[in-house]
Amino acid sequence: MRILFVDDEPELREQISNTLTGQKYTVDTSRDGAEALERIFTEPYDLIILDVMLPRQDGFEVLRELRAEKITTPVLLLTARGEVENRIKGLDLGADDYLAKPFSIAELLARIRALLRRSAESSTSVLEINDVRIDTASRQASRGDLHLNLTPKEFSLLEFLLYNRNRAISRFSLAEHVWGDAFDPFTMSNNIDVHIKNLRRKIGDDQGTLIRTVRGVGYMITDSEQ
Repeated sequence: MRILFVDDEPELREQISNTLTGQKYTVDTSRDGAEALERIFTEPYDLIILDVMLPRQDGFEVLRELRAEKITTPVLLLTARGEVENRIKGLDLGADDYLAKPFSIAELLARIRALLRRSAESSTSVLEINDVRIDTASRQASRGDLHLNLTPKEFSLLEFLLYNRNRAISRFSLAEHVWGDAFDPFTMSNNIDVHIKNLRRKIGDDQGTLIRTVRGVGYMITDSEQ
């Protein structure tokens, strides 16, 4: 997944770039609106994180131009806390979500995951890896010709892993996606492990060659045979 982060604060650009790179995203940064537009018009991005207050061309102008050019890349708009008018204006211009500054890194990552997930859902309802296939519209799963009778939580785990194929996903991220705010942080790790064990059994992956354990992190679904 490739993300463009646009902000005129050098320290914030560096911090966010390092954080997202550590999450296995590919990250480009821009310091002003004009530079951002040059990148957007020449490079494909899966998500654009765009500050409103930018030199040369502000975030609204950038957003207006890219939507006028029929670029549908999801945009997460960064606004100052309390600026309700700017949030409304940004959404009216085509922003997909907004986040008020200052923000927590955890919330930023959650918004990114949600927007990327929403974008993937709108582009296709079928996800597959090797001979495992799920249809996110009908909520059906199969492996080869065998229908998989998954619980809703097992399906959500498999779905989220497939959206993030070949990328290690933490137990916290999995719990946040499947249980939302309802998960208990004290029992989270054990619950995830139990559900992954059941999911592996149902898809015939008892050895963990498809859904791999990433020690100290969580899990990853991979199409690699290594």
